[in-house]
Amino acid sequence: MRTYTGQHAEQTNHAGVGRQTEPISAKGRAEHSAERTDCADHAAPAANTGVAVQHNRRQRATDDRHWGRTLLALAMTVSLLAVLAGCGQAAADPEQGGAAKLKLRIADISTNSIFRVAKSKGIFEKHGIDAELVSFATPAEGVNSLFIKQVDVAFGADFPLLNAVSKGDYSIFASSGTATDLSASEWKLFVRKEIKSAAELKGKKLSFSRGTFIPYLWDVYLGQNGVKLSEVKLIGQGGFDEAYVALKKGEIDGAWVYGAVLNEKFAALAEAHELADMSQTPVRLGNGLIAPNELLKNNKAGFVAFVKALDEASAYVQANQEETADIMYKQVKQPKEATLKDLPKNPWRIGFTDKAYNGYKEQKKYMVENNIIEKDFDLNSKLNLDILREAFPDRVIELK
Repeated sequence: MRTYTGQHAEQTNHAGVGRQTEPISAKGRAEHSAERTDCADHAAPAANTGVAVQHNRRQRATDDRHWGRTLLALAMTVSLLAVLAGCGQAAADPEQGGAAKLKLRIADISTNSIFRVAKSKGIFEKHGIDAELVSFATPAEGVNSLFIKQVDVAFGADFPLLNAVSKGDYSIFASSGTATDLSASEWKLFVRKEIKSAAELKGKKLSFSRGTFIPYLWDVYLGQNGVKLSEVKLIGQGGFDEAYVALKKGEIDGAWVYGAVLNEKFAALAEAHELADMSQTPVRLGNGLIAPNELLKNNKAGFVAFVKALDEASAYVQANQEETADIMYKQVKQPKEATLKDLPKNPWRIGFTDKAYNGYKEQKKYMVENNIIEKDFDLNSKLNLDILREAFPDRVIELK
């Protein structure tokens, strides 16, 4: 049989039997060789095309994997940025011509009007603050939420602030200026109706809100009246509502409460009566502002704007008490008459005075001596007053 490639295919007879091949001359062999080469040349592009197709498929698969990894990386980056956006940070604001706007999550309570007015009246926005208010039952709970990064800024009394700075990288950067006799008179002591004097509190169960200054107040008040703190039983509770129910049922014998709403609520109890108020003690309660050190360091200009916004909001609240009462009723359903009673007794004046400093100093001493603060620290190192020095240089003391 004679077999050729290309057009010289195998020759068979009609019966399918191959014919005898004829001898091939030198010329024929040359032509045959040329034909084979020519056929191979025709076959090569087809083979190369198949290889190219396979290569292209592999390349597309590689490219698809590459783009998949790229998209995944982009998605993770966007998610990370979204998380970071929830933390206090400066971001460009197109409406302010690209100026930086500081995003802050601020711990608040339902009876505090300053932050709510600053937000609802556009005062925060005016000063470049993108504020989110996060509500808690007490200021102390708001301060504690700093530990889990639920908020960026909190306010509270000396006790929870000192407790916080003793445990982490936080600083107190301003005081509200509310440590006054008038403000102190709003802290009322309600006791069971059968108790007629402080001396009769000996051996009784007395309430305190966890994480607050109330144990210190009890210690001072009882000591003035000849009773040691060790001679009573302190009952830790989650808030004033819990204390109200416990006092009504006789599960506790006394509780300190603050503000017109609570004072009226406790005064209405048939089972209790008012025995004293905090102005009858030397304790004066100021509120301070606290934030993480890194946030304060990286956003000094933003925090200067923040304290200016708070000062403006405080002035607005005092000058527009009826409107403030409307805002509080609309947002938290606080009775207007209660707000109107509270406002004149609790005006904020942002700064840091000798009175504020001495209050922190005495409170820290008490907390260290009673092992509330396990490890003593330098108070000055936990005060960042540079922000106030830039915002209100005439309202801040020089630390010694």
